[in-house]
Amino acid sequence: MITRYAWGGIWTRPGLDRRMRSAITLTALVAHGHLAELELHLRAALRNGLTREEIVEVLMQTAIYCGVPAANSAFGVARRVLAEELDTDI
Repeated sequence: MITRYAWGGIWTRPGLDRRMRSAITLTALVAHGHLAELELHLRAALRNGLTREEIVEVLMQTAIYCGVPAANSAFGVARRVLAEELDTDI
């Protein structure tokens, strides 16, 4: 069901590209504290073309609108994912 509706329905709709959808998804996951899903979607965001710098900016934005504690937790996940995927730190 998730694959059919989320990936097959929402992610393939016209109007937003995959990069924008990834940025929105990262924000929603931070806002709701879904850190395991955040890890998965950080990897997907890189594949969808978001740069390390853009991911950092998305997470900085979440600090204001989702709260600093939520953003701090997200940065911890992002540090680990970026180190594994890009061999770099934030």
